[in-house]
Amino acid sequence: MAILDNLGKYRNTGLLLLRIGLGVMFIIHGFPKLAGGPNGWTDLGGSMKVIGINFLPIFWGFMAAATETFGGFLLIVGLFFRPALILLVFTMIIAALVHFGKGDGLQGASHAIELGIVFFGLIFIGPGKYSVDKK
Repeated sequence: MAILDNLGKYRNTGLLLLRIGLGVMFIIHGFPKLAGGPNGWTDLGGSMKVIGINFLPIFWGFMAAATETFGGFLLIVGLFFRPALILLVFTMIIAALVHFGKGDGLQGASHAIELGIVFFGLIFIGPGKYSVDKK
């Protein structure tokens, strides 16, 4: 179809839509964790035990909550795009491993795996021209 063939020239618009959609959802998903304070961060940071890290759960929990919240914002504006994505990929790996560790199987871990794949791919693609990094 001719109309679909022409959409390729709107690649940067597509990247912007992806960045806004994923960024908004991660802010919504991460902010309650960030607002959970030290008790919530400690619980969340306990997830690091899946890779053998048992120290400073409050730090790791804060980092996960901050990565989801501020990483979502950085995705939207396209600032520090690749570093933010690296942190988000790591967070999704831990989330997937936690789901597997709980016995949730692939069904429970699939959301984190899917997002991790998208974030990993975006590291290579970049933020597109409608971003602070490109200005």
